[in-house]
Amino acid sequence: MLLKLIVSLVLVFLLAALVYRFLPQLLGVLGLHPQRHFLPKAMAGHRALVITTSHGVLGDTGKKTGVFASEMTVPYYAFLDSGMQVDVASIQGGVVPIEPISVKWPLATPEDQRFLKDADFQAKLHHSVPVRDINPQHYDLFFLAGGWGAAYDLGQSAVLGEKLSAAYQAGKVLGGVCHGPLGLIQVKNTQGELAIAGKRLTAVTNKQLQELKVTLTPLHPETELRKRGVLYESMTRLRDIFASKVVQDDQFVTGQNQNDGAEVAHRMMSMVSGAPLTAVSPTSCTASS
Repeated sequence: MLLKLIVSLVLVFLLAALVYRFLPQLLGVLGLHPQRHFLPKAMAGHRALVITTSHGVLGDTGKKTGVFASEMTVPYYAFLDSGMQVDVASIQGGVVPIEPISVKWPLATPEDQRFLKDADFQAKLHHSVPVRDINPQHYDLFFLAGGWGAAYDLGQSAVLGEKLSAAYQAGKVLGGVCHGPLGLIQVKNTQGELAIAGKRLTAVTNKQLQELKVTLTPLHPETELRKRGVLYESMTRLRDIFASKVVQDDQFVTGQNQNDGAEVAHRMMSMVSGAPLTAVSPTSCTASS
């Protein structure tokens, strides 16, 4: 009897160890956080601004939320590793709230793990620049990170709309993933018209919000973009959290969800530098670093 108990415990332990070790890789194979590598650009002398939410509570549930970590960390390090100076801003400034589960197993990416050891990046998140203090002329590109929190303030901020309108009118590159493109819905061109009307964009799908059972948020990106005349595009999978889609049109580069941060960031840098987007294998990327 004791022997059977010991064998059962050993089997349970081995199964748990296998799940812990291989579940992130399995999710990656299915399409979550694919490891895409692009040839770093020579971007020294250029500046990027990553913009996040300041909202940290999911409706009246009391649950903590904020920016989804990888939607911030992946583009941040793509810009930084290409030689750019990277700043972080949020709607209100100060401490940036982070979706708790996004920095934990099995969802945390290598960039998230790097962030947890990066004192400089963490300091930027504790003292983020208020959107009202942004000077659009100081940056070459603006990346809007998503997460549930973004549904509460990115699309509602008139100040963000004004700042990004000035950036757009100055020819700057604007991009974002998942809920991040909500920050584009108030951007206007020099004629005072919505800049995104008639443009091809993507963002998180209504289907994905329904699948994750988070529909209580005030703004849904697909719905809001369509309302403003966007030619909305997306991909679908059995579960849309595993889907991936990047759309580039005019001065905009948008990604459907958290899987697209790397490609969106590198496409944005390509637009700024004029250098082509070059995908490389992980081995080649390591060898060239």
